[in-house]
Amino acid sequence: MGRRLPPLNAVRAFEAAGRHRSFLRAADELGVTPGAVSYQVKLLEGFLGLRLFRRLPRGVVPTEAGAALLVKTRDSLDRLAAATDELGAGHRSRVLRISALPALAEKWLVPRLKHFQEQHPEIHVRLAAEAEIVDFVARDVDVGLRYTDGHHPELRVDRLMAEEIFPVCSPSLLRGGRALKKPEDVARHTLLYDDHWQDEWRLWLEAAGLRDLPLGRGQHFTLYSMALEAAIKGGGIAMGHAALVADDLAARRLVAPFKLKLAAPCAYYLVSPRWRESRAAVVAFRNWLLAEVARSGSSARSQRGRTLKSASRAKSRDARRP
Repeated sequence: MGRRLPPLNAVRAFEAAGRHRSFLRAADELGVTPGAVSYQVKLLEGFLGLRLFRRLPRGVVPTEAGAALLVKTRDSLDRLAAATDELGAGHRSRVLRISALPALAEKWLVPRLKHFQEQHPEIHVRLAAEAEIVDFVARDVDVGLRYTDGHHPELRVDRLMAEEIFPVCSPSLLRGGRALKKPEDVARHTLLYDDHWQDEWRLWLEAAGLRDLPLGRGQHFTLYSMALEAAIKGGGIAMGHAALVADDLAARRLVAPFKLKLAAPCAYYLVSPRWRESRAAVVAFRNWLLAEVARSGSSARSQRGRTLKSASRAKSRDARRP
């Protein structure tokens, strides 16, 4: 006969809430919202047909049934943790599960992951590209890479990069009768939108003094990489994110036709639940990622410096011509 087991995520939420006597502090530990903890506890109560906590204004107190279950649950989880620890550098400790924003995963992280694997061949990376914010209780995920305002008090948060936004297009759009020479010229071309970031066209156009330009018309894509590919092929103008279009700009697949660059409303962050932030694989990835961001930033500054020097030399040559 099969075991009749309760939902294991609900058990974990129940144990944390009972240990802290608080849904809020349990949520901080698990990297979720207090509402998610409350929902998981209700699932467990429904499964058992018992009330496990008395809800108070400043926390929760286990009922008699809840206190009895809490003792057995804690013992079971301790045994499971001990059994896992006995494996030492076992399979689970070598797996790193990453949830990342699709654009950041495809355009920035994936091209660099080989460097991480070279430094840590013992860690098996499992990367999921997901636009939604991951629920660290409901999902078995170690870290998330997100584009947010960074306000996640229940999580360990490490700021990676600020961001700038500006239009990008194929070099071919700089030539011909509809050449892009000034911001107003975008009205004569197709605008390419990423569905998750489509409001950023409005922000840039307002900063450029083009509030009256009709928005929404053009082509819409569910993936940022598709909007960039359409721009590379000359199909229109996309809104570039500096960190994500750097390689395409360096290779001249894309160009930035205007000087105006706008600070993006959000930045890129690495987030992880506090109960996983000390895992060896998580620490290794965090340290590597922060170092990679610093290295990439230095490379980008050097490239800008070389570009400016090259432009300066070209102007000097022009000035010396008769």
